[in-house]
Amino acid sequence: MKRRQLGAVALAASLAALGGCASLNQISSEVSSFGQWPPGRPAGSYFIERLPSQAAQSSATSTLAPLEAAAHGALQGAGFRQAPTLEAADVVVQIGARVTRYDVSPWADPLWWRWGPRYWRGPAWTGQRFYSTPPGWRTAPPPDREVAVLLRDRATSVPLWEARAVSSGISTDVAVFQAMFSAALSDFPNAKPQAHDVTVTLPAKR
Repeated sequence: MKRRQLGAVALAASLAALGGCASLNQISSEVSSFGQWPPGRPAGSYFIERLPSQAAQSSATSTLAPLEAAAHGALQGAGFRQAPTLEAADVVVQIGARVTRYDVSPWADPLWWRWGPRYWRGPAWTGQRFYSTPPGWRTAPPPDREVAVLLRDRATSVPLWEARAVSSGISTDVAVFQAMFSAALSDFPNAKPQAHDVTVTLPAKR
């Protein structure tokens, strides 16, 4: 199989049977979490940090805004509250998300060249464009979606807790990523490095 990267947004350091949709309104993700949150320390306030290149973008035009909105919902669901500024936060948060598509190699099908590749535009907030194979009997596995979150102490910059969640499916709706961030934070404040399945109900659409 030929592995194609559809799009990536990475704010942290580098970010398998995979879970899929448990139902039409649920997402099942494979979750791993790491670190040691200080015993007795409350979740406190947080601020999502951007890299310098990303900070230069305005909030209105940044392609990161929908991803950050998804993370805000998950963080607040885990007991954190958003701080108005970095200086006012107890915890600095870095987030990342990526989608990877698996495609059948054209060399595995001698008739592929007769069809030719199809051009496809990705979700507006990824700003990516890709090529995919023609529809029909050559069915490729659904894309893999992955999110990651890193929590650092603002005063010392010490990493306190880290988690990631992976799921399989074609939807890249913001609600899907919010559910995946919620799954990644489901262990907090504990850490469970061994991969385990977590099912989260998609947030209701407003």
